[in-house]
Formats: sequence, C-alpha cells, structure tokens
Amino acid sequence: MTDRYSRQELFQPIGPSGQQKLRSSHAMIIGAGALGTASAEMLVRAGVGKVTIADRDYVEWSNLQRQQLYTEDDVRQEMPKAAAAEKRLRSINSDVEVEGFVMDVTAENAPGLICDASLIVDATDNFETRMIVNDAAVQKGIPFLYGACVGSYGLSFTVIPGVTPCLHCLLETLPLGGMTCDTAGIISPAVLQTAVFQAADALKLLTGEPVEHVLRSFDLWKNERSEINVAQLKSADCPSCGTNDFPFLSYENQTKAAVLCGRNTVQIRTGISEQFDLQRLAEQLRRAGLDVSANPYLISFRADNVKMVLFRDGRALIHGTSDISRAKSFYHKWIG
Repeated sequence: MTDRYSRQELFQPIGPSGQQKLRSSHAMIIGAGALGTASAEMLVRAGVGKVTIADRDYVEWSNLQRQQLYTEDDVRQEMPKAAAAEKRLRSINSDVEVEGFVMDVTAENAPGLICDASLIVDATDNFETRMIVNDAAVQKGIPFLYGACVGSYGLSFTVIPGVTPCLHCLLETLPLGGMTCDTAGIISPAVLQTAVFQAADALKLLTGEPVEHVLRSFDLWKNERSEINVAQLKSADCPSCGTNDFPFLSYENQTKAAVLCGRNTVQIRTGISEQFDLQRLAEQLRRAGLDVSANPYLISFRADNVKMVLFRDGRALIHGTSDISRAKSFYHKWIG
C-alpha cells in the first residue's frame, strides 16, 4: 500500500510529513447520515489514523438517495447506521482504525465520547445534539466542524475553541431553524458541498494548516454563495465559550421525555425556552404531504403510525408509542 496516499503526498501543503500527521490523528463524527457518511469516507480514504462515528438510527429506503455508504441490503436488514458505516469504511481502507457506536449522543456521554479526538465533525440531525457537542468541544478545547444542509442550501463553520465564536455565539445568525430534510427535502449535491467544506477544514487542521474563520453558505439551485466573517460575534458573555457555564451540558437544558402512564404516549419537553411559530411549522409540514390540524395553541399530525401534538412552547405528546427513543427520533425528524 506504499502508493495509497501518493497523490495526496504530492500535494505540497500536505506532503509526506502531513500524511504522517493524518495517520496519528483521530476524527470523531457525530451522526452517520448524509453529512456523516460523506465526511467519513473522505477522511478514511485520506488516511486519518482513527475515525469514530456515532449514530442512534438505522438505515431506511429514503436514506439511499444521499447517504453514500449504505446499500439496499442494509435497509432490508435494518442495519444500524453506525454499524453499516463501520463495515463499509473498513472495506474501503483497512489501514484506518474505524469504530462505530450505535448510541444516542447526550449531555451525559458526549464529553467522554470526544475526549481523545483531534477534531469533531458535526453531522447531527437536530439542534439539541449539535449544541451539546458544541459545549463539550469547547469544554475540552477540541475543534468542532459545524455543518448543516436542507433542500439545495448548506452552511458550514469551524469552531476553534478560544479563537473563534462558538455555535452558541452564532445561534441567532444560523438560518436553518425549523427546517428538516423531511419537511423541505434535500438534494445530494448540497450534502456533498457541505461535507467538502468540512473535510477540507479537517485536513487543514490535522496537518497543521490554518483555516478561515468564516461562516460559509450556499444555495446550489439558485447558484448563490457567501462567506461572512463572524469574528465580531464572539461574545465574552456567551454561556458556552465566554463564561464557560456550558448550559447544554446541564440537566435543566436537556430534552426530557417520559412515558405517560397507561396512555401509550411519550411526552417530550425541550430544555430550551422557545416559542414555536406554529403557523410556519404547519405550512412546512403540509408541504411535506402531512395532514395538519392547527389552532392558536397547538398543531397535530400523523405520520409513521404515530400522532404528534405540538404546543407553542415546544412541548409535544407523541401518541402511539411508549418507546422514548422512537418518540425523540420522530420529534427531531419533523421538528428539527
């Protein structure tokens, strides 16, 4: 395998010394969906010494359009994404240590999960996990490569603890809130473009090269793109990277789920104080083909053999299941 990385080593900014740095590095990828599989494959092919990928979900038919590591057999076998990704990545490059964790990343386990990583690639599908990992990354001083995409739109930003704003600083600047792939759709080029930005910054960081401190965004369908210098948004009062209170690692700010006695229903309460725009959410869900009922206080709809009732404060009742994991996945799938 002496020629395996020869073309990459010929690239002067990496060279043989950079390749050795890659070999001694550990990339932690949170999420094994579209972004996670694309980034993981690029980093494994590049020869990053260890790649760890964590995900709680399993492979479904709707994933195959954009999640490039998976096959129809994975769907038929209902393979957990982390397990299927591990198997495929090991077959791509046996020179890399690949480990997949079938797990829900939470405030309790995130700090331990990432503790020996050289960097963390964000490939999550929901706001809560993303902010938990942001806090854990800042706490441990580990670079965190944020990425998100929906429709034909994507954005990315690399958080360097102590240098750049963190994701909490940028919270009001990020425009994707409330949209998911299940409500707005997604095209695979948007996934790949976002993953390209993340993987390129990963290679730079792992080989000791500087990265630009800009928030990148693009819309491939409209042929629009922008880069925004957000350095001035770093806040000394930020609870995550300013005062180091790490609010998303605290119990108070975690999403709490409980099975309601005798009702085959799970109640979900978000830990973040937020008033939902129910009218906008109802319109998004209707565009996704769901039959949505709405009044000034709540919206309700059915999908996947369960019913959700969502209140303005983000509290939800998931009727038709007593499985908390399934209820949380359903919530994040449709609400984000």
